Amino acid sequence: MSLRILVTGAKGRMGQAVIRATEADPDTVVGAAVDVGDNLDEALAQCDAVIDFTSHHFSNELVAACVKHKKALIMGTTGHTEEERNTIREAAKTIPVVFAANFSVGVNTLFWLTRQAARILGEPFDLEVIEMHHRMKTDSPSGTARRLVEILCEESGVNYDKDTRHGRFGDVGARTKKEIGVHALRGGDVVGDHTVVFANIGERVELTHKASSRDTFAGGSVRAAKWLADKSAGIYDMQDVLGLK
Repeated sequence: MSLRILVTGAKGRMGQAVIRATEADPDTVVGAAVDVGDNLDEALAQCDAVIDFTSHHFSNELVAACVKHKKALIMGTTGHTEEERNTIREAAKTIPVVFAANFSVGVNTLFWLTRQAARILGEPFDLEVIEMHHRMKTDSPSGTARRLVEILCEESGVNYDKDTRHGRFGDVGARTKKEIGVHALRGGDVVGDHTVVFANIGERVELTHKASSRDTFAGGSVRAAKWLADKSAGIYDMQDVLGLK
């Protein structure tokens, strides 16, 4: 039987991309598609898994409904508060959840390469992350940029909240050895560009991924839904889906 997927935010750009990716995959069908004002409980009854790329303001309601109906959840929404993240983690004790900052296979390769580069290059290199998205994006930094910084923090032993510098303005002084700079650019219709910079005296390494279509994220989310179909309750990410751990 085909895996029945509920697509949230069905009228949005990502929702439409997920519908296309679901219809293009022979193993999946769109069981239901909802947007603001639609009956979520009725839609959940027609599906096996939910793919969500909407707003973090909707996440608590969606997570509660998925737990109630015991449906697998693929969460691609970003911008969550720590409290909202904890709600998702708590739900994963009951249902299987893939919670990822980015569902692109290429970006998840960037995550892996960033970790390896941080281990190889080590302390002498200054760390900076630059991201650019379309003018309509509301959260900053992007979920992908945040995850890249988290990886750098994990490998360099620094604290995200204390040592991350979001842009620089005025006489801020020389950068410290511990700080990681994060810079968010917004403009035009950019789907998503991310660069990790490792800078030392005399040399610099840059790792870059550029997305030109939302279909790459949608296709990855459908791949995650299929992978999650036989998994027990727990929280997973795309590194699990792709076998990169």
